[in-house]
Amino acid sequence: MPDSVSSPIIRAAQPQDVPTIFRLVQALAEYEKLSHQVVGTEALLQEHLFGDRPCIEAILAEESGQAIGFALFFINYSTFLTRPGIYLEDLFVLPEYRGRGIGKALLANLAKLARDRNYGRLEWSVLDWNETAIAFYEKMGATVLPDWRICRVTGEGIGVLAEKAG
Repeated sequence: MPDSVSSPIIRAAQPQDVPTIFRLVQALAEYEKLSHQVVGTEALLQEHLFGDRPCIEAILAEESGQAIGFALFFINYSTFLTRPGIYLEDLFVLPEYRGRGIGKALLANLAKLARDRNYGRLEWSVLDWNETAIAFYEKMGATVLPDWRICRVTGEGIGVLAEKAG
């Protein structure tokens, strides 16, 4: 664990941060034993964060000028609330910096964004095996919804489903 115990700086990602964010995404995938699923590129991440039609946002946690964690998110919508919300796609803190409130700071900053933008929700998914993350999220006030399941269509399945549209 690093010697200094200072509060991290939480800030919005900038275009020059894309290589760092991509490295953190790779570290997250390794932690979740899903490295084989990382098939994207820095160029795509750059386009989606800062291109002509950005569709995601990111915040970074920094300590002593070094990125030690990130949260990547996008805007979703609740028809029942008739308000937008934030969907947290990934939250990750490098293992050697865990237990120091950095994940809490990232999550709290997302809640502040949701509040400041007058959004109705902050939500995310968590892997069912990740008991540490589940306990952390519950401690932060989140409700883990047992009756909802994620549905996903990817790759060739998108084309097959699209064909049904005619």
